[in-house]
Amino acid sequence: MSIKQQIKFKNEIDFEKDQQDAMKRTDNIRSLADQVEALEFVIRNIEGAEENLKDLKKKRDHISGEVIPTMMSEMGLAELKLHDGSHLKVSTTYRATITEANKETAFNWLRNNGLGDIIKNEISVSFGRNEDNKAADYAELAKGQGFQPTQKMKVEPMTLKALVRERIEAGKEMPTEIFGVYSENKTTIKRNK
Repeated sequence: MSIKQQIKFKNEIDFEKDQQDAMKRTDNIRSLADQVEALEFVIRNIEGAEENLKDLKKKRDHISGEVIPTMMSEMGLAELKLHDGSHLKVSTTYRATITEANKETAFNWLRNNGLGDIIKNEISVSFGRNEDNKAADYAELAKGQGFQPTQKMKVEPMTLKALVRERIEAGKEMPTEIFGVYSENKTTIKRNK
């Protein structure tokens, strides 16, 4: 066989091999399509489960925060021990926040009522790289070096929450609109171990 014939023979198309490659690619595409469908099915199931969980949490919150507290209040009960030894209790939780719009009014109210010590007053100054000496000078001289400090006043959220709970439960004044006070009942069940 001449070289010309060998080259021609090598360049001939192998239809059987090409057909097998095409079938492999088709099988791979089908397999990929199957996996895409499986993923879409799982995603739909997750979305459905999340929606179901959201509905269950709403029902829990309604029963825990409204139905049971109302029934127990009507019965004159604050706590109840169940026949299996579990302990049922309704408690009130409080949330509060000081908005930017109410900040000055809220801080003034706290100060006027002897509660100004819960206001944190932070002053900070930022220095660039290699300005350690300037930072040390500033610590001694503050504004005399030409830097303007940033002042931030705030009340820690947990401190405010504790103050609100303490004052409301003691029957003391607490302006709910200034502090954005929100309260809700919650039923807890403690099971015996």
